[in-house]
Amino acid sequence: MSLILTLNTGSSSLKFGLYENAEEPIVLLYGQVDGIGAEAQLIVEKDGAKTKQNVTATTPAAALDQVIAALRALMPGLNISGVGHRIVHGGPDFADPMVLTPAVLEKLQDFTPLAPLHQPHNLAGVEAAQAAFPDAVQIGCFDTAFHRGHPWANDTFAIPRRFYDQGVRRYGFHGLSYDYITGVVERLHPDLHAGRIVIAHLGNGASMCAVRNGKSVGSSMGFSALDGLPMGTRCGQIDPGVLLYLIEQKGMDPRDVLHMLYKDSGLLGLSGISSDMRSLLASDAPEAAEAIDYYVFRARREVGAMTAVLGGIDALVFCGGIGENAAPIRQRIIEGLGYLGLSVNDRANEANALEIGQGATRVMVVPTDEERIIARAVNRALEKREQTRRAS
Repeated sequence: MSLILTLNTGSSSLKFGLYENAEEPIVLLYGQVDGIGAEAQLIVEKDGAKTKQNVTATTPAAALDQVIAALRALMPGLNISGVGHRIVHGGPDFADPMVLTPAVLEKLQDFTPLAPLHQPHNLAGVEAAQAAFPDAVQIGCFDTAFHRGHPWANDTFAIPRRFYDQGVRRYGFHGLSYDYITGVVERLHPDLHAGRIVIAHLGNGASMCAVRNGKSVGSSMGFSALDGLPMGTRCGQIDPGVLLYLIEQKGMDPRDVLHMLYKDSGLLGLSGISSDMRSLLASDAPEAAEAIDYYVFRARREVGAMTAVLGGIDALVFCGGIGENAAPIRQRIIEGLGYLGLSVNDRANEANALEIGQGATRVMVVPTDEERIIARAVNRALEKREQTRRAS
């Protein structure tokens, strides 16, 4: 059996999926290694059953070793034909999934300053997978790709134009998630797919995307994965003057500011309690309530902004861990947006139903599946390789 492995390598976790290679890849199992570099735990979900075990994994390569050992125990005769990787930043050059040749990897290394807390770990995962599966096709899928092709005005900043030509522009992220969601909408509601949709990817990372005719025309995220909505530990939109003030007047080292913006801000920074929305919703602390208030306020503001980009809105679609599961947050975001035709059916919302709206504008909850987008890209690459082999 030809199998596809998908990998999403982060600083402290490695998410993976195993698929049977078919015209539509068939998921066999999925899981993750949490706590890389500390007390790591391997979690595997197969046939509705979840197993957990403590493992030793101080690097992405060590985490992948643990995954491979678990897969071989579960799938005797493991034959990985292709490995798909989530690469956060494809820069201005990469819009389609790419075979990760040495030349492509060298170029992707150049984008590390654009995603310093993501790109190095993504590429470390590629290196580990190449060593583990030297005969497999290695495919990179880029989180920025879905947003390529924006109108120029949506991609630039009002700074000297030469910086745009040097790559300082709005890239947008969470593209694999938006790609999947638009595909689901096209399959279920082709009429809606041709319209104006705001997709809210709300999780530990969060952003919104304005989609028209299935294409991204605007994103709340910009040059980095910091912009737009507040996130678990990331700040979201911030006046750049604040950063200049912290460095020039408060004497903060730029590296400390970088760490603060990515790791100590967002819900965690505002509440001082947790980056997890579930913990904040369960808390009686006023700081937790204030953090949620800010999160909801910014989300409402971004819905309005994305609607302005589109010139109207036909549907609002929630996805991501918070978007798919936190009914109170969805309810609060939509409150006050009646002028856009948005309202919620309380019973459907509590059930996390596909359709939760009851106003003129549709409101939907669609679980995202970034790994499936990656598996499909690997499948296409394997088909192309087989066609080339047959033709030679």
